[in-house]
Amino acid sequence: MESTKKDQIVEKLKEYITRFESQNKAANSLKGVSSATISQMVNQNWDLIKDEMWRNVAAQIGYAESEWVTVETRDFKILTTLLQDAQLNSNVYAITGAAGTGKSFAIRQFAADNRRVHLLKCAEYWNKKMFMQELLSAMGRDYAGYTIGEMMHEIVSELKRQQNPLIILDEADKLTDQVLYFFITLYNQLEDQAGIILCATNYLEKRIKRGVKLNKKGYNEIYSRIGRKCIELKGLSATDISAVCQANGITDRTNLQNIIGDCEGDLRRVKRKIHALKNIA
Repeated sequence: MESTKKDQIVEKLKEYITRFESQNKAANSLKGVSSATISQMVNQNWDLIKDEMWRNVAAQIGYAESEWVTVETRDFKILTTLLQDAQLNSNVYAITGAAGTGKSFAIRQFAADNRRVHLLKCAEYWNKKMFMQELLSAMGRDYAGYTIGEMMHEIVSELKRQQNPLIILDEADKLTDQVLYFFITLYNQLEDQAGIILCATNYLEKRIKRGVKLNKKGYNEIYSRIGRKCIELKGLSATDISAVCQANGITDRTNLQNIIGDCEGDLRRVKRKIHALKNIA
């Protein structure tokens, strides 16, 4: 790997470390990366660090070589405002929006810019133990040897020590019922002491309302704790799409109109169309 690229990764790594109370906690948040490796990277002792490790660290800290230019869309601004409010005032929100509207990007950006923001990207295969491990890892804590109960105790104790902590569960609709119930426990033990955000597609609201209607265990409690309402984002506007296109070099009016008409409000499709037009050019 080129030394210029390594320099860029190190700069991004230094930014990442500032999100944690110590370099050791930052290392604990990265999978397969030791504190010693982080120190070597930061201090430019690179001789023994393999390219695979550089790529591993780069992927986890959000470094990308892409020349893609991001734009603060309408939903980006709304979501950022809600995240700020949740962190500063220990509020709890469920936020929903269609796939491809930039929710995850806005959340990652907020987590990168603010301390004590603990972001989890949820997965269908997580069980209760894995959820606890991922949350402790996001907080920079070592979970080796802990039981589920001990992990929950460590999470609550750590968050109570922090000033204005925020937990963000991105793609929360992917969590199984057994894992989603942990949201109730976290809320009960951290009410008015930590902000919690559930972010997902519109399926989350349908799932919660269906669970309430069927009187499924825990669902009425979940619905109550999010204020019996999911905040729905507005989606991409034509202005948003046009701004993204122009920021990334597509300025021809006909091309702009074609992308706006064809992308179905999905930023991933916008990106593909821009890529295709650039390749043709």
